[in-house]
Amino acid sequence: MNKMQINLAGATLTPLPSGALWWADEALLALSDLHFGKSERMARRGHGLLPPYETRDTLDRLEAVVREMSPRTVLSLGDCFDDMAAADAVLDAVLERLRGMTAGRRWIWIAGNHDPGPVELPGSNLAEHRQGPLIFRHIAQHGAKGEVSGHYHPKMRIWLSGSHISRPCFLSDRDRVILPAFGTYTGGLDVTSEVFDPLMQPDAAAWLTGSRITPLPRNAEALIGASGERR
Repeated sequence: MNKMQINLAGATLTPLPSGALWWADEALLALSDLHFGKSERMARRGHGLLPPYETRDTLDRLEAVVREMSPRTVLSLGDCFDDMAAADAVLDAVLERLRGMTAGRRWIWIAGNHDPGPVELPGSNLAEHRQGPLIFRHIAQHGAKGEVSGHYHPKMRIWLSGSHISRPCFLSDRDRVILPAFGTYTGGLDVTSEVFDPLMQPDAAAWLTGSRITPLPRNAEALIGASGERR
């Protein structure tokens, strides 16, 4: 069995190094928290300056994974834009790139807590989406089974090449998968946070993204050397 696969409610899912989740049997690609316009919002609110290319970088990576996986369906699990003003600022650039990506496939935008009012994006807009045994939504719900969500931007602190870094990761257990943020410069919540305690089983796994997927227990003290091998 491929150790880089997650079995959820009978569905076999593959966490990708990009931070997207692939469901091969349905040719479905799920990702979350694009947060287009993040740097614009940060600057506008006086929260510091980020490099102004985050939307383009997010679109580049989105286009790359769509081209690589060639999905029939793409699900964006909420927080597509950082807020309404950010949507206004970057909408034209986003639309120009999305038209090519969405052509010939089903593209579903799930509503998130950051998402502005109605924005004319190619595809359909839903509060949540059920397909086969799985339910896709923005924020995990207590007691849900077969759930795929985003919102929390999980990250894990690891030791890499002589220093600590925080790396985005998937969180999974037998009931749910929580996706990392796909957007550039989105920040994140450490997997050891008590916020995850009521949502995740004690044996939950963290799947670190990067040049490849690295699976670790959520409660592991992750020590990874320069070669990428756990030690």
